[in-house]
Amino acid sequence: MLFIRLISRFPFWLLYGISDFLFVLSYYVIRYRRKLVQKNLRNAFPEKSSDELAKIEKEFFRNLCDYAVETLKILTINKEELSRRVIFTNPGLVLRYLEAGQSVIHLASHQFNWELLLAKGSYVWGHQMDFVYQPVNNKFFNDLTLKIRTRFGGYAVRRDEVARETIRRKQLTRGICIVADQYPGLGKDKRYAATFMNQETVFFYGSNQIATMMQMPVFFQIIKKVKRGHYEVTALELAQPPYAKESEIVIERYIKAVETAIHEDPAGWLWSHNRWKKRHIKHT
Repeated sequence: MLFIRLISRFPFWLLYGISDFLFVLSYYVIRYRRKLVQKNLRNAFPEKSSDELAKIEKEFFRNLCDYAVETLKILTINKEELSRRVIFTNPGLVLRYLEAGQSVIHLASHQFNWELLLAKGSYVWGHQMDFVYQPVNNKFFNDLTLKIRTRFGGYAVRRDEVARETIRRKQLTRGICIVADQYPGLGKDKRYAATFMNQETVFFYGSNQIATMMQMPVFFQIIKKVKRGHYEVTALELAQPPYAKESEIVIERYIKAVETAIHEDPAGWLWSHNRWKKRHIKHT
């Protein structure tokens, strides 16, 4: 961890030099998950030409390498520099609920760089932010992720404890942030199946359950890359209570919002994730 923190202290210009090296290594030499990325892109964008898909693929790998060094930088970056690099364009849309004592749900997607969004989101509204996370088996990477996500005061909540924690902390006005577009696995949690990016896809259902159970307004936080190392985050209000008990409005609108964000910036989404494991859809 000490070595990682040392790298994190490098200035951005040096970190991006490392990113450029990682791009050459991952794209040309190791060819990291390139077949998976190409398959995902072909299935998601059947209307695009081979040249268009190749351009998106290459830009994606550049973004992925930038993501790696930017995320490490969170370990040592100060609030002033983070605030300069990540601009929230309409924080008042969320703040009006928090100032009225109403907790909210923030949904995000794996659009680069979501870790910078979570880092600044820890303090931008001046209220507690809970982050739902899925533990990984590798202790080093699990601990590193928690250090990054709690650096500015975020409160980490395990995915399998989110319902219990939400009820336990219901008197605390806060935001609950969930990056909810990853593959949900084969656990006992309820999942939701939908057509997403031209493919049958399963999603976590937990965000919809929490919103309807606790009657919380829900926002989708859209992050867009302005230039290298600089991002803008815009809140989109997806839904607000009251919700019917069986309402699925949150998950339905979330899926559409993520799809729109991907179409606006195809190279900005995490295509190297093995998102479409169709053999598991039957378990939904």
